[in-house]
Amino acid sequence: MVKAAERAGAIGASALQVFADNPTAWKRRQAPPSELPAFRQRLDELDIRPLAIHAAYLINLAGSDPEFRRRSVEVLASDLAVAPSYGARYVNVHVGSHRGSGVDEGTARVGEGVASALAAAPQGRDAALVVLENSAGGGDGFGTDVPELADLLEAVAAHGADAERIGFCLDLAHLWGAGHRISEPEVVDALLAEFDRRIGLERLVMIHVNDSRSELGSRADRHEHVGAGSIGERGLGHILRHPALDGVAFILETPGMEEGYDAVNVARARRLAAGLPLEPLPPEAFRTSRGSRTRRGQAGPADDA
Repeated sequence: MVKAAERAGAIGASALQVFADNPTAWKRRQAPPSELPAFRQRLDELDIRPLAIHAAYLINLAGSDPEFRRRSVEVLASDLAVAPSYGARYVNVHVGSHRGSGVDEGTARVGEGVASALAAAPQGRDAALVVLENSAGGGDGFGTDVPELADLLEAVAAHGADAERIGFCLDLAHLWGAGHRISEPEVVDALLAEFDRRIGLERLVMIHVNDSRSELGSRADRHEHVGAGSIGERGLGHILRHPALDGVAFILETPGMEEGYDAVNVARARRLAAGLPLEPLPPEAFRTSRGSRTRRGQAGPADDA
């Protein structure tokens, strides 16, 4: 964990996303990691904030299987419970898949599941937000547009949860896969205006700055290096410079982390934020992006731009 903080500092990141536990297992650790105090100290020393915990990939609050939903609620509640000890402000979780039961039923189940997880987790001033992440729409995924995200917020509130504990994350590759042509600045502006009307931009707390190598509207989720995919420099630059997003944490989940491309992508995001053009990436960068999945977690942070 300390290495994750130091790596983020070394590549010029100012925020960090980690896993609090194994993202592909139901079992949760019984005691906090021994490195936790040193990790928090390094984050303070390096002025890295906010910290987000990415919830386990197994979680699906929207499905109809009762046992799977019970486990999903327990794991989300566990991540919320440990978040204050990490100093984490956000627990980011995917909306999930309704598994063929329909968007309306899936929305209701997510509302109930989030409310149950929040009720089971400690309260208080340091309690983390549940941050719902939009979907590209593949595999019965939903939460692909602003109306569906707004319905999720209403469903959580309808089950008695404190709506102030809910935030949102927009993953740009997911938006592209869901059919939002965010390569065009006017589409970005319209999307953010709709989000503000329906949900409120104060609830948009994270953006995953991922370019995409998927076709527009393909419902596929394939991340690409910053400015080197279908969204491109124009769309990403407009988002990174958008005045309405000044308070948002921008997190990279781009490919090739183990090959050093995390530093490359942080630098590329910073250039776009400054209004500067990008240099072409070498051919081997794209072999990396197509031959391996992005790893995110304690040993390999997804880093802020």
